[in-house]
Amino acid sequence: MKNKNFPKLICDGNEAVALIAHKTNEVCAIYPITPSSPMGEHAELYSSKGKKNIWNNIPRIVELQSEGGAAGTVHGALQAGALTTTFTASQGLLLMIPNMYKIAGELLPCVIHVAARTIATHALSIFGDHSDVMACRQTGFSMLFGGSVQEAHDFALISQVATLKTRVPFMNIFDGFRTSHEISKIDGITDDIIKAMMPEDKVMEHRQRSLDPDRPVLRGTTQNPDVFFQAREAANLFHDRVPAVVQDVMDEFYEHTGRRYNLFDYIGHPEAERVIIVMGSAEGPVKEALEVMLADDEKVGVILIRLFKPFAIDAFVNVLPKTVQKIAVLDRTKEPGSVGDPLYLDIVTALVESGREMPIVVAGRYGLSSKEFTPAMVKGIYDELLNKKPKNHFTIGINDDVTFRSLYYDNSFDIKGKSISCMFYGLGSDGTVGANKNSIKIIGETTDNYVQGYFVYDSKKAGAQTISHLRFGPDPINSTYLIDKADFIASHKFNFIEKFNMIADLKHRGTFLLNSPYSKEDIWERLPIQIQEGIIDKQVKFYVIDATKVAFEASLGKRANTILQTCFFAISGILPKEEAIEKIKKAIVKSYSHKGEKVVKMNFNAVDKALENLHQVDYPKVASSERQLASAMKNAPDGFVTDVLEKILAGFGDELPVSAFTVDGSFPTGTSQYEKSGIADFIPVWDDANLCTQCNKCVAICPHAAIRSKVVSNEDLAQFPGSLKSVAAIGRPFSKENESYVLQVSPEDCTGCDLCVVVCPAVSKEKENFKAINMHKKIEVDVEENVNWDHFVELPYYDRTALQITNVKGSQFLEPLFEFSGACSGCGETPYIKMITQLYGDSILIANATGCSSIYGGNLPTTPYKTNEFGRGPAWANSLFEDNAEFGLGLKLGLSKKQEIAVDLLVSLKSVVGAEIVDAILNNTEETEALKNEKFAQIDALKKILSNIGDNEDAKKLSQLTEYLRKKAVWIFGGDGWAYDIGYGGVDHVLSTGEDINILVMDTEVYSNTGGQASKSTPLGASAKFTIGGKKTGKKSLALQAISYGNVYVAQIAMGAKDLQSLKAIEEAAAYPGPSLIIAYSHCGEHGYELKNAISQQEKAIDSGYWPLFRFNPMEAKGKKFKLDSKAPSIPLKDFMYNEARFTRVVKENAELAASLLIQAQEEVETKWERLELYRDL
Repeated sequence: MKNKNFPKLICDGNEAVALIAHKTNEVCAIYPITPSSPMGEHAELYSSKGKKNIWNNIPRIVELQSEGGAAGTVHGALQAGALTTTFTASQGLLLMIPNMYKIAGELLPCVIHVAARTIATHALSIFGDHSDVMACRQTGFSMLFGGSVQEAHDFALISQVATLKTRVPFMNIFDGFRTSHEISKIDGITDDIIKAMMPEDKVMEHRQRSLDPDRPVLRGTTQNPDVFFQAREAANLFHDRVPAVVQDVMDEFYEHTGRRYNLFDYIGHPEAERVIIVMGSAEGPVKEALEVMLADDEKVGVILIRLFKPFAIDAFVNVLPKTVQKIAVLDRTKEPGSVGDPLYLDIVTALVESGREMPIVVAGRYGLSSKEFTPAMVKGIYDELLNKKPKNHFTIGINDDVTFRSLYYDNSFDIKGKSISCMFYGLGSDGTVGANKNSIKIIGETTDNYVQGYFVYDSKKAGAQTISHLRFGPDPINSTYLIDKADFIASHKFNFIEKFNMIADLKHRGTFLLNSPYSKEDIWERLPIQIQEGIIDKQVKFYVIDATKVAFEASLGKRANTILQTCFFAISGILPKEEAIEKIKKAIVKSYSHKGEKVVKMNFNAVDKALENLHQVDYPKVASSERQLASAMKNAPDGFVTDVLEKILAGFGDELPVSAFTVDGSFPTGTSQYEKSGIADFIPVWDDANLCTQCNKCVAICPHAAIRSKVVSNEDLAQFPGSLKSVAAIGRPFSKENESYVLQVSPEDCTGCDLCVVVCPAVSKEKENFKAINMHKKIEVDVEENVNWDHFVELPYYDRTALQITNVKGSQFLEPLFEFSGACSGCGETPYIKMITQLYGDSILIANATGCSSIYGGNLPTTPYKTNEFGRGPAWANSLFEDNAEFGLGLKLGLSKKQEIAVDLLVSLKSVVGAEIVDAILNNTEETEALKNEKFAQIDALKKILSNIGDNEDAKKLSQLTEYLRKKAVWIFGGDGWAYDIGYGGVDHVLSTGEDINILVMDTEVYSNTGGQASKSTPLGASAKFTIGGKKTGKKSLALQAISYGNVYVAQIAMGAKDLQSLKAIEEAAAYPGPSLIIAYSHCGEHGYELKNAISQQEKAIDSGYWPLFRFNPMEAKGKKFKLDSKAPSIPLKDFMYNEARFTRVVKENAELAASLLIQAQEEVETKWERLELYRDL
């Protein structure tokens, strides 16, 4: 071993891989997809900071419009002789497959780094398994699997060296999330090792093979049957020699680092009789189970597969103990219809071809979509192999009560680990995860301990529960599964303890830290009795702090993460308190110094105040609470919702059997109304009904439909208590004498974003900072306001046929059929969706592109789309990211065909059912709510007639299609990443068809769902991931491109600034008998400012000319088709831009560049405005 001193890196798998990929390549073609996006982000950041590869050159990082585009760019760059890589996962990898065949077929050396992730089937999942990489087995790429952060780091180099030596391209594969996002302390590979291992002669050969007019060749020919077969076999020797080369590279790597790898690594008893074969992060729990079982003298072992393709039969057979009698082969993928899953098939084939005596070989499937795989499950598999005839094609970790393939295992199996385990419950984007990442680094850098951090998010947006799992200890940590018993648990959100018995996961004499608005004297009686009993039984050390109050007093807003991190170190004992505080303050300087000395001092003050406000609770020895843990749902109907969805919400989804689920992925709508997450600390209250103008702007802007208004008769209102405030209704068509206006918030559904209060125009002239609605501390008002909400929902909605729904006020009395979504607090997208469902929700099909709107719109366990009192509501589906426009077109074609058939049948039966009903249905245009109601009545009448007709086949057919005799529409929803980039070709084509179809683009100007990467909608001068130094090209004008067709309705809108214009555009688009495109400005947390200021920011966007408002309606007369709804720019662009961190980041990093980009952006605004004014004559 030449070098024993390695830099200690504390990083996750993505960063560990990106470090090597950046050092060993010249070009990186990237595109965001979870969970691989951070690799591209790191690579782009390195290059933007001027970091060089081992050839003293800064790699070129380029973002493409899709993974298919990235693969094509990789292919081209390789043909040009550059060392090139990319990073991907899941559907993204599938889009690369056509080019992967080409790259492998042309023997172009490269490595694709894959954070292996589930492929969308009956549902999308962002979590990890091997279904994506297994779809690539035929491409000709070699496949190297790592099982830890260290291995992902090491194999990034090993694969890079091996691909250059063999000319066969590689995939460096590691498990998505479990490895890609696990933070660990690893030994870094130094540049001198990389240089020593890099085969410079092979690098030069690759460059010499490049396409070059100085030595021209032709590649990519078209071949005929006479020669294709032979030519396909010509490269056999290159693939045949891969295993030997890889082993040589692994041996060389060992000489440099002391870390030994083999194509197949065997661990276990030298005379093992039972062997498990596995690859990826599952190696961790297998190693842990083996350690216990070997200590008990059991003859067991495991083979860890490193090089899966090409499969080296001799190397495999050589490590398999000759004593083996039974083998369990574990696959992390499912291939329906196959004789077996991929690894199992290869193992059986290898054993057959080896000629050795055949042991019993069984197949098992585990860990789909990051399903937990634990030492107890490993023990269960080994125990199954004791049976004379072990179950074949089994599953582990689930209860399969349909095909009965699952194995039993004893969950009490204990490995007795030495590490300290900690769990932290927080909310997405509340800083909990970030603070814990800092804690991991502090402990890892300050002590000799090994560290591990893993962070559990569901796939909802910010505001969903997160659980941070941290482990520290003197020995390497192989526990690639969640903590089930912790030494320390913290709840950073008080209301979690009202629903979740987190004390059940705490060890005896463990420590519990609660962020509580109640003092140490008052907290005990606020706890559910189950929590009290757990604390007493386990003799828990119990601490409380009102971190929210401390943060507010320290001017940190809602961010209590620094305070709670301080408390963790103060009471956990992992580090001496004083040392820990010093490290936290150093981390604060590192994290916040770019924001100025004032911000640093505020955080320092918060740290000091944390210790002053941290208190241990001296609790009684007897539980006395009358409170019970609340159910996960409120007022949920019996059946699927309570039997399945409520259990998922309560955290018991892993316990549900296979039979609980639908076979095709269909789920009921309207279930978010039962969730009642209660995450807001402050909520709005309608304080002054008389001050209120009844404008309904608060209702329109609410991202979660949590604040609503109704006008009801005084007679109806009299049945409810006086706490439900009301005031005489004003405006048409209401009766001031007989009807009352009611405005009410749902405290448990509100996320506390403040937007409703900010938009409220009713400002008191007597009380300073007082409006008709104001924010209040939730715990002070929630009891009464919850009662009020329960009464409010019982009040009837106003008659739709009587409302003036062409204005904002009238439209907001309509029932929203999209409510309480999992969108971020203050989301700028959801108000548009909500408004569309209010207007048309009972008549629309929605095709939703993968992205934020598909996650908050269709993420289990609860869904926000709902039905009205008649059972009608939006029918919603998601196909993929890239094909949403085409998918929506397909929905439209299918819908139109059924409508056509229904009308044809109706006309053919005119003499049978009567001309009067036929003409009435066909002539009803449904242009108003009244006519729409008439159509429903007409269809009901037709159904009765049809039911009384005897044996008539056409009548039977029509009776199944009567619902298609009314108007229904298709809306296509998605974000800018879809519409401007990966799905742009589809959007363009759908608009070109002339079909009556509506497209809503919710434009956040970044890939919000994958973490804020740049899209072609990202504006000039903005800093976003993948262009962190500031985007140097302008934003594409999707709207003007669509206008060029001439027959497409196009609108650009911003509800926060001009809600009436937004309403008009939506109504005009829906009425237009052809394709429509609405581009909706959608503020987003990725823009980098408090979203309660989103309304003023939208106004500045319009006033500066950054976001002009307009509508183009081909139905209007010449000269009136194009309406410019905003005025000429009246403020400089910087007044808009420099309120947002996405722009000010560039100023802080490179003031000279920022100044130049601002000048360009201002010129672009002026040029754009001049161009728009020319459109007035259209």
